[in-house]
Order: sequence, then structure tokens, then C-alpha cells
Amino acid sequence: MIRVLLIFSLTMSTLACLKAQHALQPSDSFNIKRFTTISTVGAGIYVGMSVGLYQAWYKKQDLGKFHFFNDNGEWLNMDKFGHWYTAYMQGVICYKGAKWAGLSERKSILVGILTGTLFQTTLETMDGFSNKWGFSTGDMIANISGTTTFALQQYYWGEQRIKLKYASYPPTHPNLSLLSTDGKSSSTLLVRTEALFGDGFFERALKDYNGQTYWMSFNVRSFFPNTSWPKWLNVAIGTGAGNMYGGFENRWIIGDATYQLGDSYDRYRKFYIGPDLDLSGINVKNHYLKTAFSIFNIFKCPAPAIEINSKGDVIFHLFR
Repeated sequence: MIRVLLIFSLTMSTLACLKAQHALQPSDSFNIKRFTTISTVGAGIYVGMSVGLYQAWYKKQDLGKFHFFNDNGEWLNMDKFGHWYTAYMQGVICYKGAKWAGLSERKSILVGILTGTLFQTTLETMDGFSNKWGFSTGDMIANISGTTTFALQQYYWGEQRIKLKYASYPPTHPNLSLLSTDGKSSSTLLVRTEALFGDGFFERALKDYNGQTYWMSFNVRSFFPNTSWPKWLNVAIGTGAGNMYGGFENRWIIGDATYQLGDSYDRYRKFYIGPDLDLSGINVKNHYLKTAFSIFNIFKCPAPAIEINSKGDVIFHLFR
């Protein structure tokens, strides 16, 4: 949740400093005023994020010595896809900020790599002092993979032909009555889901890994420029997971009672394929509208998709 909100803060705070329509156009040469503006905004976001997160979140946690934590396999690796996506988007956003200030292509790519890595490494370092978690090398690999996905495309193709995107459709979890493993206590699955994911739509959309999907959206026209394929129509493949009510297993403790779900709630993986709308491929001249399209392009456009999951099911979704 923190990482998705960070993407919005980076984007919206950068836009807030632009006062005129022409100011949204990238500079064709180095502009010291723009560079100072974007540097100040970026530094402010970084400091504000670091201090704010510590005060609002980490200060309340049980802190100790810096240590490592192996969370590979947790949430069927959906959190790793989140790291990959977030680092990618941070790289793209910071690259665009550098280009707006008139930096060269290579320097702008380097800015995207360094700032994306800095933001993510700061969060991981804070995790490293939490006794509940720790510094995750798996998360860092995902972070580096995200910035690399951005940087390699921008360096070799000069564009993002494969965009990483995010979508969330929070599922309705069953209000299942549960007995503890010793049969002495009772609870419901609703109690568990509210504790994990919250009870509001926005909170669940950000926290419930069961409803999240991460996509690679391929711009077909950029790979085959001589075809009549529409510039705005992409083909996307995505991944998700279901029946996850704990990090590593569907087993949890409330007080002295232990609860565990049966085999009918086995965790499983989902894979998707379907069309996607690439808003950057729509030809508009208004720079405000272009910027708005760029913001909303971080999300997978709701569209029909086919799901194939590890349970052996093939499911058609009208919107995914």
C-alpha cells in the first residue's frame, strides 16, 4: 500500500509545481530553473516520505538491530510483483522529470535508476530495523528488476514498449464460521480479512493481494511499426493469486486460539491474457490531457480477459 501511494505522491507533487500549459513540455536543453524545481520537489518528497513513514508507521513497531528476513514465497510472491511494478514506475516518473528539466537521455535514465533505487532501498532499510520483518534481499532483487525493466527499454528502444501496470478488484470473501484447531474457540473468516485487509474498498484495493493483478502490457505497434495495428491497443499478460489469508499459509493465531482453513481454500495462482488500452498511443495535442493520460496509464484498463489458474480452471472475465 505504501509503495502504490508513493507513486501518486511523486506524480501529483511534480505536476503541482507546473503553472502553465507550455510548462508541461519537456525542455530541449538544460533548464536550471526546472532542474532546481524538480530537484527540490523530489528531495522534499523523499525527506517527507522518510520522516512521515517513520513517525506514522515504523516508530510504532517493535524495533531492534538491523537484520535480514527471508520472505520469499510470502503471499505467493504477489508482494514481489508489487516491488517490481513500483520501482519501475518510480524510474519512469523520475526519468520524465529529468527530461522535463532538459537533461540528456542517458542522464535522465540514470536519474530514473538512482532515484527509484534510493526510494525503495530506504523503505527496505527501515524494514531491516523492524523485529516483525527485516531487510528482504528478495524485495531488493524485485526493486532492481523494476528499475532495470525501465532502464533497458529506454536505453535500447528509446521508449517503454512493455509497460508494467496495476489493477485491483477486491474479492468478496465468504463470512465463514471457524473453530480453532483445539475446538475451544470460534471466529469467522470475516474477522481475519478485516484484520488483514481492512473493511473499506480503497483500503482493500491497496492491501488485499487476492484482488491485485500486475501486468506486462505489450504495445504491438511499436514492435511491428509497418502494420495497421492501432497504436493505442496493447496485448497484456498478468498474474494474481487467490485464497491467501496469511503470508505463508492459511493459518493464524488470535489470542491463544489457532485457526486453519481446510483444503477447499488452498492457495492458488492466476494468469491472465487480454487487451489493454495504451493511453500514450492516443494522439492529443493538449499537454494537460497528455499528462492526465500518462498518470492513468499506470493502471491496467478494465477489459475482457481470460484467466488460467493453478487449479486447472479457465475463466472468462468481462473486466480485469
